Amino acid sequence: MTVAYSVRVALGTADREACFAVRKEVFVAEQQVPEDIEYDAYDAEDADTIHVLAVGAEGVALGTGRLLHGASALGKTGGDLTVGSLGRLAVRGAARGLGVGAALVGAIEDAARERGLAAVDLHAQTHALGFYERLGYAAYGPEFLDAGIAHLAMRRVLSAS
Repeated sequence: MTVAYSVRVALGTADREACFAVRKEVFVAEQQVPEDIEYDAYDAEDADTIHVLAVGAEGVALGTGRLLHGASALGKTGGDLTVGSLGRLAVRGAARGLGVGAALVGAIEDAARERGLAAVDLHAQTHALGFYERLGYAAYGPEFLDAGIAHLAMRRVLSAS
C-alpha cells in the first residue's frame, strides 16, 4: 500500500500542536508514558528545538520527531556541540511500515547537517534497534530504562550530503 505524504519542519502553532497530538497518541496512549514526562522544556515555543512533521495527503499528521542542537543537546550528547540529539520520533499506527519514520529521520539529519553537526545521537527503544541500524545508527553503552521502557544509546556520523 502506498500512501502519499510529505515531511517538513514544523512551523507555527498548528504544526507544533499536530506534533504533540501524534506524540500523545503514540507515547502517552499507546505506550503508557506518563504525560507529565512526555513533554519537556525542549517543547516550549521559545526552545531552540527543531520539530519535523509528516503529513498525509488529507492534511492528517502521520508522524513527528525533533532535533536538539547546540546548548539544548549538551545533556543528551555528553557535552559535544557537534552532535545533535534526535528524539520523540513517533509514527501513528496506521502509517507504520510506509517509510514515514525513515523520512522523518532523514529530515532531522538534513536539519542537523544544515547546522554543521557531525553526528546525531538518539535513545532508541530496544524493540526499534533494527529500524535505526538499517538507517546507519550504531548502539553504544549499556541498556537503560526511560519511562519504564528499555533503551540503548545510538549514534550516526553524518556524511557531508
